[in-house]
Amino acid sequence: MALVVQKYGGSSVADADGIKRVAQRIVATRKAGHSVVVVVSAMGDTTDELHDLAKQVSPLPPARELDMLLTAGERISMALLAMAIANLGLKARSFTGSQAGVITDDAHGKARIIDVTPGRIAGALADGAIPIVAGFQGVSQNGKDVTTLGRGGSDTTAVALAAALGADMCEIYTDVDGVFTADPRIVHTARRIPAISYSEMLEMAACGAKVLQLRCVEYARRYDVPIHVRSSFSSRAGTWVSEATGAGGESMEQAIISGVAHDRSEAKITVADVPDVVGLAAKIFREIAGAGINIDMIVQNVSAATTGLTDISFTLPRADGEAAMAALRAVQADVGFGNLLYDDRIGKVSVVGAGMRSHPGVSATFFGALADAGVNIEMISTSEIRISVVVDENDVDAAVTAAHKAFELDATEVEAVVYGGTGR
Repeated sequence: MALVVQKYGGSSVADADGIKRVAQRIVATRKAGHSVVVVVSAMGDTTDELHDLAKQVSPLPPARELDMLLTAGERISMALLAMAIANLGLKARSFTGSQAGVITDDAHGKARIIDVTPGRIAGALADGAIPIVAGFQGVSQNGKDVTTLGRGGSDTTAVALAAALGADMCEIYTDVDGVFTADPRIVHTARRIPAISYSEMLEMAACGAKVLQLRCVEYARRYDVPIHVRSSFSSRAGTWVSEATGAGGESMEQAIISGVAHDRSEAKITVADVPDVVGLAAKIFREIAGAGINIDMIVQNVSAATTGLTDISFTLPRADGEAAMAALRAVQADVGFGNLLYDDRIGKVSVVGAGMRSHPGVSATFFGALADAGVNIEMISTSEIRISVVVDENDVDAAVTAAHKAFELDATEVEAVVYGGTGR
């Protein structure tokens, strides 16, 4: 008998029929002889609707109260799902993040999990009940306030509970049949990846693949929790994320590229005419870090011989653009740079695959495909298993399609179906 943690996304529990369908799947897992712990997201677009409502009431809602409001969505889902399971003849108990023992830091809106003490969850399992846990939320260690984990936080809740309970696996149910070689809404011939390593999935998530949240994959790798990404709308096999080496998992030879990811949520800032003096780059990025902003790609030009000045460009979450510009303007006199340029009409396109380590020419193939598609590259960043480029926002779809075709990732038949319409 296995202990399985199942997480259901908002599209899976979007309405009463969806909740009933999920309840039937949970009951079937239990009747197959497995112990089940369930984590749920808010129904459909409830979180977005609550956030919009808060903005109508207050342009700058207090972070503590916003967290209190947003966690209501998952509480609705967990209670309704527990009712649906009870209607099928099994006992279920719903728990908030706090009741489930999810302890976080004090950062409202983007709290990080410090510890999980699942005593009440283990007790419910021992009593023969199915625990239903509200995802996306916890309780702060110091202030004992309700906190939220940020977008996609229910994935992290599920993996954290799986690790704390010593579960055999964590199943992430969404509205697509696993992880695909590209976003099926852009590339209809995208192929399902049967198995992918933690490192490749981390790169895919960091580069914009929305099917799994980045922190969830980081947590799974740290505690070696196997993740099975599946659709709640079908019974098809999904994608296993584990220490398995590479896409497909079955073959001895690693595929060159596992997939193509894209991200439209970033912006680019250029700090122009920076004196080429030791320590000034550190001052710039220290201010960004002090504002709590994460940086993605960074490019510094070679300083001009005649002026001794250089430009530094970097990308960051678009939502943090205003705060970053304000932080940099505050140190402009101290650093002595010329001016700031801001561009929020960009997109990032990345090819990811552990196989590129042993295959020369990946960069040439990628850049050649973009050139043939008429896509101009603004920035380039690489890691051992990833190449990312920044392009114009309007060129993202063309770039993804061209790269997918260039690396021969197209399926011979349509495999990619977005059942719920969101890809989450």
